[in-house]
Amino acid sequence: MVRFNSLKKVAEKAKQEVDKRGGTDALKEDANELKGIAKGKGSLKDKAKAAGQAIKDPGAESTKSADRTAERPEKPSA
Repeated sequence: MVRFNSLKKVAEKAKQEVDKRGGTDALKEDANELKGIAKGKGSLKDKAKAAGQAIKDPGAESTKSADRTAERPEKPSA
């Protein structure tokens, strides 16, 4: 059986976190930034670093991290 009080507390906590990061528009921008990083060029390590930085800076300019990752040349495989 689902306890609605617990569910209500979780929903309220989620709303507070979204508001803390700048609201739903900032959340959508962050999601698009992460999507761009994931689809961009570069190693998995570079993408993970860029994604971590993007998460630390909520609502930041969405194209900077993705562009930095995409501009890095791929290392030739040995």
